[in-house]
Amino acid sequence: MAPAQGDCTLVIPAYNEERRIGAVLEDLNGYAGPVIFVCDGTDRTAEIVREYAAFHPERRITCLAFPQRLGKGGGVRAGLMAATTPCAGFMDADGSTPVREMERLFFELETHDGAIGSRWIQGADVRVPQSLSRRLQSRFFNLWVKLLFGLSNSDTQCGAKAFTKEALDAVLPLMVSDGFEFDVELLWRLQKSGYDVVEVPITWEDREESSVRTGAGFGMVVRLIRVRTGKQPE
Repeated sequence: MAPAQGDCTLVIPAYNEERRIGAVLEDLNGYAGPVIFVCDGTDRTAEIVREYAAFHPERRITCLAFPQRLGKGGGVRAGLMAATTPCAGFMDADGSTPVREMERLFFELETHDGAIGSRWIQGADVRVPQSLSRRLQSRFFNLWVKLLFGLSNSDTQCGAKAFTKEALDAVLPLMVSDGFEFDVELLWRLQKSGYDVVEVPITWEDREESSVRTGAGFGMVVRLIRVRTGKQPE
């Protein structure tokens, strides 16, 4: 049986997203599960989330605020570890993935330990594509991932993923990545532990104000090499 929506916690890391967070909050309308925002920036994002949660207590919204930068991976890990439901997942705060797509991923947990959104497989609906330079960087990064970790996933970096809490609890204590390479390490450790993760075509659109900088892929590869060789990422 597919997990009930109320049994699925949605984690949203939100670093300095005060200009876009309102649209994400409205997109949560009708979502019945708990939602954990992880705010570690310097703007009003946490304040906006808390004000919204106070006016909408029925939406089960929690805001975790940190005075120091956690990194994308650090924020996701903090939210996932705070989740208490049988299933948990995460999505980006920029609105590139609609909340309804996360509901589809959670549905896949009826038969899989994890489900990740993909922009690169048949059936994906990429309504606003990335620039050519970003697409090339993405394909270069994916090639390195295949070589270093043996992952078959076509899109490790799409910010929409869902897992059973059992699988997450087994691997999160082993995680060392705090940056955008977090997703790769998570999928790798799940694979090493024998968990089944399915790749699902997703509806997605590029957001030009993404916090991932062009050229960041090289640094991610370097940090992943350190993860793969058993060294702490710097």
